[in-house]
Amino acid sequence: MPAIFWTLLVAAATAVVTALATGLFVTPRMEARKKRVGEVLASRDTFSASMTRIISACALLSRLQLPADDEPGWTPVMRERLAGERERWWQQIDDATRWLIDNCATYAGSWPTQRLIQFAIDYAGNARIVFLSEREEATKLELLLALTVPVQRQFFGWPWARARHAVADHRSFAETLVRIGGEPAPAVR
Repeated sequence: MPAIFWTLLVAAATAVVTALATGLFVTPRMEARKKRVGEVLASRDTFSASMTRIISACALLSRLQLPADDEPGWTPVMRERLAGERERWWQQIDDATRWLIDNCATYAGSWPTQRLIQFAIDYAGNARIVFLSEREEATKLELLLALTVPVQRQFFGWPWARARHAVADHRSFAETLVRIGGEPAPAVR
């Protein structure tokens, strides 16, 4: 009987020590890791949402131009409303490119290869530069789309689309950088 009692006492003590050690050392580290991983994944989601917002706002701005002053059927109120909408779309692009550049370290550094990290950083910087430039509106929209579409496909496209378009997307991105006046990206191997 004393052997069984001693075995139960040792088992209970081992369980208490294990639970205490887990609660003091393992659980806080796992909670901190969970928070960090959650922040990184939220940044990636916002990275994707920002690119989608840029693409949609560019498409809307390209399609809905302000009508000429002598265009029949357009009242001053409608012109003002359309101008307000266009300004709101430009503001969305401004907000998205600002977020991209301000949070680049969070989302870009979360990818496993230096090539992807640099791709995200180059995209964020150049998208902001294009937005801030004094280029014509149509040129800005064209350059933003040319920058954003290949990057979005490489980071968030279907896996078969990423593989199928990887070389073309990197080449297109590098050509757009040359058009912007930046440094061309390294050659794709």
